[in-house]
Amino acid sequence: MGDASCIRRAAEIITASAREVAPVVVVSAMSGVTDRLIAAARSSATGNEDAAREIGDLLRQQHLGSIEALLEDRDRRELVTDEIEQIINEVTNLCRGTSLLKELTPRTLDAISSAGERLSSRLLANTLRELGLASAAIEGTEAIVTDNVSGRAEPLVPQTREMAVARLRPLIDEGAVPVVAGFTGVTSDGMLTTLGRGGSDYSATVLAAALDADEVIIWTDVDGVLSADPRLVPEARTLSEISYNEAAELAFFGAKVLHPKTLRPVSEAGIPVWIRNSFAPERLGTKITPTGHPTARGVKAITAITDVTLITVGGRGIVGLPGVAAKTFTAAAAVQANILLISQSSSENDICFIVNSADASPTIAKLREAFSTDLAHRQIEHMNVNPSIAIVAVVGDNMRGMPGIAGRTFSALGRRGLNIIAIAQGSSEFNVSFVVEAPLMRDAVQAVHAEFELERPAS
Repeated sequence: MGDASCIRRAAEIITASAREVAPVVVVSAMSGVTDRLIAAARSSATGNEDAAREIGDLLRQQHLGSIEALLEDRDRRELVTDEIEQIINEVTNLCRGTSLLKELTPRTLDAISSAGERLSSRLLANTLRELGLASAAIEGTEAIVTDNVSGRAEPLVPQTREMAVARLRPLIDEGAVPVVAGFTGVTSDGMLTTLGRGGSDYSATVLAAALDADEVIIWTDVDGVLSADPRLVPEARTLSEISYNEAAELAFFGAKVLHPKTLRPVSEAGIPVWIRNSFAPERLGTKITPTGHPTARGVKAITAITDVTLITVGGRGIVGLPGVAAKTFTAAAAVQANILLISQSSSENDICFIVNSADASPTIAKLREAFSTDLAHRQIEHMNVNPSIAIVAVVGDNMRGMPGIAGRTFSALGRRGLNIIAIAQGSSEFNVSFVVEAPLMRDAVQAVHAEFELERPAS
């Protein structure tokens, strides 16, 4: 949904598929729109009265210009223009109110940031009508019921099933294509919520489970899930099939092709999920299934994540000191920091863990508060922070019980003289993760990718 040409391409893909199946479409915002909306909201909160006008102008330029490119029918163009203007006016009014109060509440941020999907759903639905396919733009608030956690709401399964079936099934039965604004939902008392950044994919699988869909196809700008980031490993190849477990591990450790929560709703029902390239619809992409396609090499892919910070809590005084781990992770939870990796020395002198860099400062502040007495008595000697690191994860469903994976991984790194800061193997046994200095990330990913010959088709 990047621009008008992408919307036209999406409409053509949907129109072709509608000859054989009854699709339900979930859309994301146009390129850059959500980032601009969030920036405008935060700028308004500083008292910037111009932010409302500026975001309004940007949205009009991007969306009204797309109407001109996509729609020829005059009546349809006028109708969509009015709908677009109404949503833009809602956004600008919210930004003006925020600038007057100099306060941005989570509810207001949800309302502003979700406008991009509301706008794009109307553009796509009307483009489908232009191509002769009956369609209706549906708000996310008409289809997905969530809890009341603004910014990262969780869908409520029974209520969502009831609402989605009631709203969408009649349209499907009539032969119309519902185009649902992704990323958004509604609480049981009618408050708009959002599912977190990248949440449109999550919306799609939530609705797929609610409607007992045969499959989910996520159309993106890459050929599927790759064995590594091609910017790091040019010879990386597209994986034809992977398991839910493998995909979830890759998403958690930085693979941008999937929202980390995307597979939760469909895994229990065993609904397959495809990742395909809308710029090359003839390519099959990657199929994600319950079991995937196990390979003899065990490892399927390598992924890496930066913009993370290593926090170490330690000192000789913590040996045998009860509750250190509990206090550490309670402090992280108190600031809602997502812990990506945990490692503890066998001597118990140090506990280290990794959080997203944006969460590092509040986490450290809360740790110092939690351990204030221990720091004063020198039982805790240091709290170190290292923001210049990267996590590399070696992922494969068939790694479970296969000897030698970790040994080969670290031998490959050793041959290139790459130093490892920390190591962790998940209890799921679907990945081995390690931490390196950020400048060494590319070399580390390339070394492991080459060691397991992931550029070659799986056997």
